[in-house]
Amino acid sequence: MAASDTRSTSAPAGSGKKVEHVAIIMDGNGRWATNRGWPRLVGHRKGAERVKEIVRAAPDLGIRWLTVYAFSTENWKRSTEEVLGLMAIFARYIEREADRLAAESVRMRFIGDRSRLDPKLQKLMAGIEARTAAYNRLNFTIAINYGGRDEIVRATRDIARAVAQGLVKPEQVTDQLIAQHLDTADLPDPDLVIRTSGETRTSNFLPWQAAYAEYEFTETLWPDFTPAELGRIVARFGNRERRFGGVVGA
Repeated sequence: MAASDTRSTSAPAGSGKKVEHVAIIMDGNGRWATNRGWPRLVGHRKGAERVKEIVRAAPDLGIRWLTVYAFSTENWKRSTEEVLGLMAIFARYIEREADRLAAESVRMRFIGDRSRLDPKLQKLMAGIEARTAAYNRLNFTIAINYGGRDEIVRATRDIARAVAQGLVKPEQVTDQLIAQHLDTADLPDPDLVIRTSGETRTSNFLPWQAAYAEYEFTETLWPDFTPAELGRIVARFGNRERRFGGVVGA
């Protein structure tokens, strides 16, 4: 299994542009398990273990912000057993990783609509956010009950209320103002978005923020996605030409 891959995760010395914010659509947990004849939740538990490894490896690759897509607004359509199992995995991850994240100076945050989540899980989330707020070796963000369209709708409603109250004039509504009302208001836009499992959809993940991000789609299922593969993708990013709509050398 790919977990035994121990090659260096570091990007080659002298590689080009740095990637500081990596966002990952962690896909393939259920398929990984069913391919082995196991329940889907086994794959989700294995995926949570993989998250731990990627978080540990990220700072050595020059990554300062890591954002992962854990549970979308559409994932509620899954079976009750799978949804409850996922929520239990999230809670267990927060409880078990709190000490290690603090010890390694990792700041942990969450984006998404928390209102539908169990109050106990919300309390755990708020607690680890407060506990790690002072750290910045790695800014680790988990998207849970997150959907890009839902996020934009919520931001638009906030701005509409401000306009109705006379606090903001319509002509003052800019892309910067909208960004300030998104869940990611205090995060930089991602440089690189990775999706595992061979799917080539963005699945409503950071549609506003990733407008100019580079994308990588890998066939690897998330439980098999190693730090070494992340390192190779980061190295390839350094060779990409990012024009942001302009012309290089113009």
